[in-house]
Amino acid sequence: MVAAGPGLGRAVALRFARKRYAVGLVARSADRLAPLAAEVAAAGAPAVAVASGDAGEEDSLRSAVRQVVAELGPATVLVFNASAYVEGSGLSLGTADLRRALDVGVVAAMVAVQETAGPMRAAGRGTVILTGSVAADRASTGATAVGVAKAALRNLAMSLHKELAGDGVRVVTVTINGVLSGPRALDLDAVAEHYWSLVTQPEAPDPVHVYPG
Repeated sequence: MVAAGPGLGRAVALRFARKRYAVGLVARSADRLAPLAAEVAAAGAPAVAVASGDAGEEDSLRSAVRQVVAELGPATVLVFNASAYVEGSGLSLGTADLRRALDVGVVAAMVAVQETAGPMRAAGRGTVILTGSVAADRASTGATAVGVAKAALRNLAMSLHKELAGDGVRVVTVTINGVLSGPRALDLDAVAEHYWSLVTQPEAPDPVHVYPG
């Protein structure tokens, strides 16, 4: 999992741990990884590997993913949650901020898939889940960067689906139709259960998926 944070990342990691999956956790903050890894191990994961990597830095992310794969073996499921939120409209946003949003939210997703999809393809099975957002559909003058990045992530997911579906690899972007923190937040355990269903349902899901539908 890339961007294994305390919210959705934690919920998804625990869901897979309870099903006895080995779990790899990548996050920028090394301090955040140790307690999460302990919690995931306690939930039933037979093995847990952690690596610190910055999704906005290609070499850092590639190194982190490779470290996790070296410890656990080839991935069968990749969950990518990374995004960079920067306030600003198309007229006020700094170009560096937009590039950062695209690097973290889109380029990093491509890098993570490049590092994990080969063995999935060879095995004829695997699942890639890219966490999207309704921001891809709802243009905002205050949050242009995240909307642009999530729209690009969706296009990347559809392109990857076309490339990998014939080899038995599922690629899905989940458009989160709600917020993941605060008093009106979605039930993170329910979202994690939905992610689990995308891996286990008999028929491959559509590449663009909305939760809640």
